[in-house]
Amino acid sequence: MGRGGRERNGHTGARALDVAALAGVSTATVSRAFNAPEKVAPDIREKVLKAAAELGWMPHPAGAALASRRTWLAGVLIPTLDNDVFASQVGALQTRLSADGVTVLIGCSNYDADQAANQVRTMLARGVEALAVVGESHRPGLFETIAARGVPYVVTYSHRPGSPHPSVGFDNAAAFRRIARHLLELGHRDFALIHQPSIDNDRVVARVEGLRAALAEEGVALRPQHVREGPASIAFGRESLRSIMEAAGPRPTAVVCGNDALAIGALIEARALGMSVPEELSITGFDDVAMAEQTDPPLTTMRVDNAEIGRRAADYLLACLAGRQPPPPPPLESRLILRASTGVPARSAA
Repeated sequence: MGRGGRERNGHTGARALDVAALAGVSTATVSRAFNAPEKVAPDIREKVLKAAAELGWMPHPAGAALASRRTWLAGVLIPTLDNDVFASQVGALQTRLSADGVTVLIGCSNYDADQAANQVRTMLARGVEALAVVGESHRPGLFETIAARGVPYVVTYSHRPGSPHPSVGFDNAAAFRRIARHLLELGHRDFALIHQPSIDNDRVVARVEGLRAALAEEGVALRPQHVREGPASIAFGRESLRSIMEAAGPRPTAVVCGNDALAIGALIEARALGMSVPEELSITGFDDVAMAEQTDPPLTTMRVDNAEIGRRAADYLLACLAGRQPPPPPPLESRLILRASTGVPARSAA
């Protein structure tokens, strides 16, 4: 933004002063509404964004770059680099975008919503023309800020019915309902759950809700001492299974894990405890990473075509950049991969 908010957008002649006047606020408030939206009251921020959109104004340097030329930049925000799931998505998206001459800037939030908001603002300031953002759980005003810049975006790895955002992904709640039904059909009634942190993670929240809902339909509930939430790691999977098996009350016969790393940890710990899988304990994962088929026993898990998510997200964004108005992408189907880590519980088979 220029001195006193006087710098003009080349394509409209609008100034930050004009936006401020139309919204009835100061130029400082206009700046905060775009660069630090969490510091502006929602109703004030809405006035600023509406005024900016009406005048066709965007903050600099993004505004200057987009007004004068294409930047050929797209941004991708992912929660972690330490996961094959997101690497596969980004790789496929980057391949598709680069074929059209678009370079991808990658931001990693480390599951921190403040980091995510800062990285999106930085990418917008660099003039990205499109954004792909994992998940819907972000700081208030994030998506409004993106939209106010006139930047097309898409949410990935999630497809929630009724979502206001264009999304490329799958129904996380339905995926966990499918896992629950498989275990219920085998005869399991005592369940445990090991999952990733749910704060600012709509995917995990949806999965947990899906599992609980499916169990409730059969009159089954998770005991609090059999639910563990923590890092998405093999080590936490091991620690959690030991804690669950040492807890008071009946032991679970089935453990549902939020990802394959947690499930592999549970498999390792089950062996260390002298438990037979699946005879004494069934274990499920999620993602179907390469290791899942190589464990002993091979892991029952849910497969999602993450590369296809990346390709569809890229195609949607490219269509937007070409001036088209593509329909919201259809959801992908997750697929339950049945292997030897699940079976009929011993007491049902007896």
